[in-house]
Amino acid sequence: MKRIDEILEYIAKGTKKLSVEALLDGDGITAAEIADRQNMLRNNVSKELNSLLRADLIIKIKGRPVKFLHKQVIEEIFTVQLKERQIQVNSINEILLPGEQVDPFHALIGFMGSMRNQVEQGKAAILYPPKGLHTLIVGQTGVGKTMFARLMYNYGKYMKRFSEQAPFIVFNCADYYNNPQLLLSHIFGHVKGAFTGADREKEGLVEKADGGILFLDEIHRLPPEGQEMIFYFMDTNSYNKLGESERKRDANVLLIGATTEDPSSSMLKTFIRRIPITINIPSLQERAVEERFLILKHLFANEAHRVNKPIRVELETVKALIGSVTYGNIGQLKSNIQLVCAKGFLNSIHENKEEIELDFKILPGNIKEGLFNMGKNRKEIAEMEMVNSSLYITPEGSKGMDEADASELPFNLYKLIEDKIGMLKEEGLDDSFINKFITTDVNIHIKSFYNRFYNIKGGRERILKIVGRNILEFAEQVQEMAQKELNRKYSDRFVYAFSLHLSAFLKRIREKKYISKQIYDPMNDQDEEYRLALIIKDLIESKFEVSVPDAETTYVAILLKSVEEEHQGNVGIIVAAHGNSTASSIVGVVDSLLGSSNICAVDMPLDVSPREILEVVIDKVKDIDNGRGVLLLVDMGSLLNLEATIMERVGIKVKTIDMVSTPLTLEAVRKASIFDMNIEEIYQSLKDFRGYNNGNAEVKAEKVSNKVIVTVCSSGKGAAVKLKEFVEKVVYDLTEEKIVVVPAKVRELDKTVKDLRAKHTILAVIGVKRPSELNVPFIPLEKLIEASGEHALRELLLNNQLPVMHANESVVVRELCEDTLKEFMTYLNPHKILGILMKFIEQLEQELEVDFHYAKKVQLAVHTAHAMERMVIGEGLVYQGDVPLLDQRILDAVNRSCNIFASSMNMKLTNDEKYYICEILSEVYNCIPE
Repeated sequence: MKRIDEILEYIAKGTKKLSVEALLDGDGITAAEIADRQNMLRNNVSKELNSLLRADLIIKIKGRPVKFLHKQVIEEIFTVQLKERQIQVNSINEILLPGEQVDPFHALIGFMGSMRNQVEQGKAAILYPPKGLHTLIVGQTGVGKTMFARLMYNYGKYMKRFSEQAPFIVFNCADYYNNPQLLLSHIFGHVKGAFTGADREKEGLVEKADGGILFLDEIHRLPPEGQEMIFYFMDTNSYNKLGESERKRDANVLLIGATTEDPSSSMLKTFIRRIPITINIPSLQERAVEERFLILKHLFANEAHRVNKPIRVELETVKALIGSVTYGNIGQLKSNIQLVCAKGFLNSIHENKEEIELDFKILPGNIKEGLFNMGKNRKEIAEMEMVNSSLYITPEGSKGMDEADASELPFNLYKLIEDKIGMLKEEGLDDSFINKFITTDVNIHIKSFYNRFYNIKGGRERILKIVGRNILEFAEQVQEMAQKELNRKYSDRFVYAFSLHLSAFLKRIREKKYISKQIYDPMNDQDEEYRLALIIKDLIESKFEVSVPDAETTYVAILLKSVEEEHQGNVGIIVAAHGNSTASSIVGVVDSLLGSSNICAVDMPLDVSPREILEVVIDKVKDIDNGRGVLLLVDMGSLLNLEATIMERVGIKVKTIDMVSTPLTLEAVRKASIFDMNIEEIYQSLKDFRGYNNGNAEVKAEKVSNKVIVTVCSSGKGAAVKLKEFVEKVVYDLTEEKIVVVPAKVRELDKTVKDLRAKHTILAVIGVKRPSELNVPFIPLEKLIEASGEHALRELLLNNQLPVMHANESVVVRELCEDTLKEFMTYLNPHKILGILMKFIEQLEQELEVDFHYAKKVQLAVHTAHAMERMVIGEGLVYQGDVPLLDQRILDAVNRSCNIFASSMNMKLTNDEKYYICEILSEVYNCIPE
């Protein structure tokens, strides 16, 4: 066989081996690969390839490196006939559907592989007559559930099921899961006067999504009443706003929910039955290695576009990154790639290189270990043979699904503030609190952003890659002026944050996307930062010849308030633990929760010598130290011995804490990154830390207080812990004195009491068994929920000379009512209305000159709460009794007491609802004294 025929045959076989996804992603056969596999000279291969192209037998995919495909094989795979000759294109998509819109699902890696069934389900959900099928997407965090929902939306537009202007509304149910009233107000809207603070009618998400898709993320966080309202809407397409009595509104909305939980265990069965399609998205580990490789290439292409530089990735780095994902799926892979690219980007600036080189040496330890993870699975080793060369990614690659994300600047003050402000305003918080919250939040974000990307040599050069020199120099002038006018130090962190914000503002102005709205105005002319922001506003208008809206002054003032002078860096944290992945698992969880970059893991296999471990730890200490020392968290006391040796070897301050755990590590990172504590402060605050749950309260009691209350149930667990929590609430509301509540088992009660009495004063034992020592006060469990139990506890506190707060209402009644209302309330927030209900009952007692029994207080509170809810939805009860027979004195008392609802909540109970309350009172108190 001639050489040219051998090359053509090799290209044909290679093209057939490639998946549809790989072909659409730009894969192909390179000249270097042919020369290597066929044992030919590179220049001879290139010569023959040119001849094959002229003969119209192959297709040339331009780029670096150039790739080739067999033309006839491509025609067979895609069932097309390519009429063009000598095809040379940037992507095969250009010749498959020239000038036509491409099926959006073709952008999904694995759409013909591991995601094929999911894609078919998604298409069926969109196309099913007459209006599509509501869908639930299930999968772990980071698998791409939101992206899949957006692909379904794009497919709906592609197939003309939605108009081009159809909305795609995203709502995260977790944001308001603990406030059902506010959550339902967001989803369905409310009318004016629906609840306290509802001073205008509000459009709900269902109304906004009419004609399109409403995507409910973390749908398992919807409370049961929310699920019921949603499935009623799914059944009828009708709904009512909060405060309306009839469902007269209609909307044509396709609902897509997403959850990380098992739907059968976290959602109502009646709700699940109404969702006909459930799409399970596989984890990254369940995807074929080829697909993981394509996902990695796609993410690298986005980073190349973001930094506008080619990226060269060494083969071992590719394998390490693919193997590094252990828990976070595509989200974790994306974070790992961004971290590595950030390091490579800065190296390219230092070395004045035109491309980013990512070799194995620059990888963090936890990513390096990914190379060894890949080596544990024989099947993956075989599949990895397809990854046989380094990657070279150019900035011209498509941004694909991450287009919006890639175009965003790495710091956006608008987004930081606007993401928070709406929620805080909805909660009714005042401007002074919002101001403090926002400035603190912005400072934490800026600090994290700066520390991760700019707090090293070359930061100015890097920022110039993103913003213009004129903007950066203007920001430096503002920095100098702010330092002089406000008499405080502003670091480079302020310069970079202000530069990026100004760049984003000017871009919005140029693209006419700036919405001039004053979200809130917590500052005034008395704020020195606000006065300076007004001057800066004038300077921006003069310098850049734009009109600056008044709202922009607030944003600048927030920056001036938020950005403080940074220290040289955070304390470094190293987690070292025996085992193959113990330390990495802890760091992985912490990193996913707090996103910290000043922490690393050292896994210590049992067969590795202590000397080797010491060298690894020393290298980690040198890498992670920012000049403020390193905290070493270890699992065994023997590792404490490393501290002195490390400090002697490297001259870096090291402090060690043993018994490492995930909570301990979370606290260490939080104190180092967010509170910016020094190493000694962190060490002193954590050396006795043993987790968030004070499960050994009886052992630690002497460190907290010398007065204790013992709660006792049969198991010492479950019910005993619940009783402990209940008693703690009661005691907390009765006195400010610190009293430890210790749960005990029945069988161990006497021993626990004896042990505690040696060092403490036992105020009481509360529960199901009296202690043998008769001089220890005992309150039976059943008495605690009656007046006598609470009164006895109050007397015990007074007799022990503890301050007792005056209370007009029963703590126990309040707790029982709140627990009941939390279970059954749908629209109103139990916590917020409980105080009003207690005042209502207290007013009734005063009007009628009686003291209600505890049980009747609970009955009145629960009944009246439901009456208030019926007022919200306009579905009040109609009284069926004989009104003239009601006691007029009771009716007058109820009328006067109900005024509290009008004055505090702008709500009035109907006469019929008041009649039922009178009936409850008449049944129990038919002998009220004259």
